[in-house]
Amino acid sequence: MIATLGHDALLCACLFAFLQSVVPLYGFFRKNIYALAFARVSAIAQFIFVTLAFLFLISAFILNDFSIAYVAANSHETLPLLYRATAAWGAHEGSILLWVFILNLWTMIFYIVNRWQLRADPQQLDIGTLTLAILGFVSFCFLCFLIFTSNPFLLNLGPAIGQDLNPLLQDPGFVIHPPMLYAGYVGFACTFAITQAALLMRAPPSVWLPLTRRFAVAAWCFLTLGILLGSWWSYRVLGWGGFWFWDPVENASLLPWLAGTALIHILLLAEKRNIGIAWAATLSIFCFLLSLLGTLLVRSGILISAHTFASDPGRGVFLLLMLTSISLLSFLIYLFLPTGYFTQKNSALNLVSREVSLYLNSGLLIIAMLTILLGTLYPILIEALHFQSISVGAPYFNLVMLPLVCLTMIMMVIGPACVWQNQPVTLPWQKVWKKLALSLILTLSFLFFLHDSFDWITTVCVTLAVWVILSVPATRKKHRAMSVAHFGFAIFVLGLALTALLNQEREVRLKPGDHIQLNAYHFLFSDLKRDDGSNYKGIRAEFTVLKNKRYITSLQPEKRVYTVREMVMSKVAIHPGIFRDLYIALGEPLENDYWSVRIYYKPFIRLVWFGGLIMILGGCISLLQRRSQRSAQA
Repeated sequence: MIATLGHDALLCACLFAFLQSVVPLYGFFRKNIYALAFARVSAIAQFIFVTLAFLFLISAFILNDFSIAYVAANSHETLPLLYRATAAWGAHEGSILLWVFILNLWTMIFYIVNRWQLRADPQQLDIGTLTLAILGFVSFCFLCFLIFTSNPFLLNLGPAIGQDLNPLLQDPGFVIHPPMLYAGYVGFACTFAITQAALLMRAPPSVWLPLTRRFAVAAWCFLTLGILLGSWWSYRVLGWGGFWFWDPVENASLLPWLAGTALIHILLLAEKRNIGIAWAATLSIFCFLLSLLGTLLVRSGILISAHTFASDPGRGVFLLLMLTSISLLSFLIYLFLPTGYFTQKNSALNLVSREVSLYLNSGLLIIAMLTILLGTLYPILIEALHFQSISVGAPYFNLVMLPLVCLTMIMMVIGPACVWQNQPVTLPWQKVWKKLALSLILTLSFLFFLHDSFDWITTVCVTLAVWVILSVPATRKKHRAMSVAHFGFAIFVLGLALTALLNQEREVRLKPGDHIQLNAYHFLFSDLKRDDGSNYKGIRAEFTVLKNKRYITSLQPEKRVYTVREMVMSKVAIHPGIFRDLYIALGEPLENDYWSVRIYYKPFIRLVWFGGLIMILGGCISLLQRRSQRSAQA
């Protein structure tokens, strides 16, 4: 029953998505206001049916309806209720339905936020309607993909027995990481659709740039949060160190983030100075295409990773055709419908000015994006050409990204010190060199206190991060959102550099009663107990942690065997702190009651996520500032 209702809801949603994309376009070209108005009606209808389909799928998981093949493959009656509900996006089919559901949420947000503006301004009425039509076209493509290749409501032809959720995904981080990540991915569909609608209408920048920037910042905030949650999940579940592991799937989410950051900067330039408009339109298209490329890479099975979900070539071909079609259509509109402001020549720019600094900033971010794209796709291309299989790992990415990060931080200080248009070449440098000298002195003193040897890479990174932090007070009054976001990025880099330098780890053989020392901490392996859950059998180790004979905490790392899939998992134990984490992972059992144990001392690791949260705060301030500015103007 649920399968039939869910499938019918998807078919109805697909029908309304098609109408939402076709009828308003007919109305636009024929100047038919009734056809234009149909965009809003069909968008609401599509949202209702997609929501119903999504709720039907979640209810099937909660009710253990194993007559549905997708539910049987990804759930079990012993699975805790929280993970049963969220297992809906635990594999390919459900995650694509989540993608479509979030796209419809963004469509409704666009409709509601702009409803009053659309009524007040006839030109914005057309942009809003065409934006809904383009969002409807994107949704139609994904609904077709869902129904014809990835239907989550197909009936189970085998035994009605659940196969359980992948144990890697039975973690609180998984519950919220995919929705936040998709909210970022899909949010760039709005900026893409607004830009395409503006190109079709030849609308002036003053109409579509503010709208694009608002949705770009909101999508960027969600994508940043999704990436942070993914990092936190991989730290706790996979032991990936807490920051970038350069896994291909991680890289797939970093590509639109870098392009989105470049877009936000260049939109500021376009709004303030009325230049860089064509570059802003190009970046808004690229952001969404990179989101689609990330979906293709993760869902087609061409990447090998711990969290790729699909390996069906048919699905990969469908996604590739969809990506190609949308790319061709968008660039055809971009190239063959030029507007006056796209082709107008900009006035000459002073090399030392705020305008050039924003151009350079976006350029550095795009070079970083292309570098990561090359490192991610190069092994795939080599293998496709039947050459020897290769892998591109962390050494390549660290080597090429380090100078780009350093240059970006230099621009984060020099750029805000510049003024618009002309100024003396030496003026920005005069404003910042004293803070650079102070940063170097503070860094050398701090590192000398913490570490007994000199590391020039860490010194450079920490000096630049401190330089950015010291420069924030000078700009916080005029550019509060930017200052907060730059401050967050500096904290993030500080966490990366200090953790990489000061991290300590030991892999040892221990049995109950043994103890070891790492840094200033004593770890006593005091006990070993059984710890069975509803869908697993486990062993829990008890470690007592002391520092200078003073009790600090008890840590209980676990080893679990999930009985349905017969999959072994390690659950790490972490004692978090502002300045350090203590981290224990229980390995394999050895002879004579010994166990393999990994123990880490990770200083300043929390700065990585703390810095990311501050960057999101900067994005939120930007959204609120623009809202208050509009209210003041009204």
